[in-house]
Amino acid sequence: MKIEQIYTGCLAQGAYYIESEGEAVIIDPLREISPYVEKAAKDNATIKYVFETHFHADFVSGHIDLAKETGASIVFGPTAVTNFPSHIGVDGEEFKVGKVSFKLLHTPGHTMESSCFLLNDESGNPVALFSGDTLFIGDVGRPDLAQKAAHMTQEELAGMLFDSLRTKVMVLPNDVIVYPAHGAGSACGKNMSKETSDTIANQKKTNYALRENMTKEEFVKEVTDGLAPPPQYFPLNVMMNKQGYDNIEDVLERGQHALSPAAFETAANETGALILDTRDAQTFAKGFIPNSINIGVDGSFAPWVGAMIPDIKQQILIVAEEGREKEVVTRLARVGYDYCIGYLEGGMQAWEKSGFEVDTIKSISANQLEEILEASPKAAILDVRKDTEYQAEHIVEAENAPLDNINESAKMIDTNKTYFIHCAGGYRSMIFVSTLRARGYNNLVDVQGGFKSIKENSSIKTTNYVCPSTLK
Repeated sequence: MKIEQIYTGCLAQGAYYIESEGEAVIIDPLREISPYVEKAAKDNATIKYVFETHFHADFVSGHIDLAKETGASIVFGPTAVTNFPSHIGVDGEEFKVGKVSFKLLHTPGHTMESSCFLLNDESGNPVALFSGDTLFIGDVGRPDLAQKAAHMTQEELAGMLFDSLRTKVMVLPNDVIVYPAHGAGSACGKNMSKETSDTIANQKKTNYALRENMTKEEFVKEVTDGLAPPPQYFPLNVMMNKQGYDNIEDVLERGQHALSPAAFETAANETGALILDTRDAQTFAKGFIPNSINIGVDGSFAPWVGAMIPDIKQQILIVAEEGREKEVVTRLARVGYDYCIGYLEGGMQAWEKSGFEVDTIKSISANQLEEILEASPKAAILDVRKDTEYQAEHIVEAENAPLDNINESAKMIDTNKTYFIHCAGGYRSMIFVSTLRARGYNNLVDVQGGFKSIKENSSIKTTNYVCPSTLK
């Protein structure tokens, strides 16, 4: 028996490949299916099942294309309804794979169809639990995403999750290994660990939601407290996972259409496509196509695309480092942005050589900000980190204007004033500045390296640090 976790850092997502005696299972696959097909071919194995722990909201799964490619059966938990051939399992149903078996455990609460898959070895002993978004390492799935579909409140769903965990998960042997669908950085939970697996025993000791003496009322209160609004693209991804989507190869072919600078400009003017520049923040600042926004591919790219571009059918034109165009199109497709219509051939160098207009954004160091504050102590500083980050520690005179609520944050800005914008490390601040620059806000200055650089390289006064876990 082989168990392999295939972890994708930018989505904080874990897919799984399990093989026994020439038969294989894929659990919660990403949209690009070639890695799974190649693994099975290397093992001379047939992919028998694609197990989906639930209808994912934060990414588009590869279940449909994988089933078409391999002939595998797609398996969902009870209550799931799909627009494509699938097997809707029942609680306790077993699936034989080589010499091992999987038992479906229906665990509603995160969503109504949410299920875990318990792997039993050839002797029938429980070995591993593929827990989806029911149980994370250090957390449990948020119960607010399925309210509309379930016709229930988040409190009611949280109550179901409490029962699911205690009747289906916590009763398993202590040495069973938990393999969740996500880790730290995912918006599907609020307190996830950086670890990507653990034992049931250790989770009982360390996971706040699995406290033995916890009442249902306490669970509901703690699980629902402090939930940030989910990204707007989440329900759109759910619908794609339920109803179907274009073949990934067609999406990649469409998005990798090379456009000369002239053709790129024409496409932008005629289609109204959004120009997405995926280069490094500081490289972007030195020269970019007017009205483009910067979301660097070397960062939490897909989640921030989802947060900043609410319409997944928005046409997109890409500016990327040469040779990384396919990577960008693939990572857009992972979260349902299928309408990339091409990229700038030759990148910004070709654009500049062609004589087209180039814009820039002023970006200063932490030392330069310190000098500005010494001369003008009341200079306007906007901290675009999350509220919890800001509350933990911030520049004394800074105001909090979270990037993930940019429309409200923009209302704080007086267009007649200059603002100095920072985040934690310089990634989010450039997203913020470029997005508002495209909306006509011209007096925004980026602070390179963000709060980390401010702390390390300046004497700018900050508030006393407060551990985020103590904040309510």
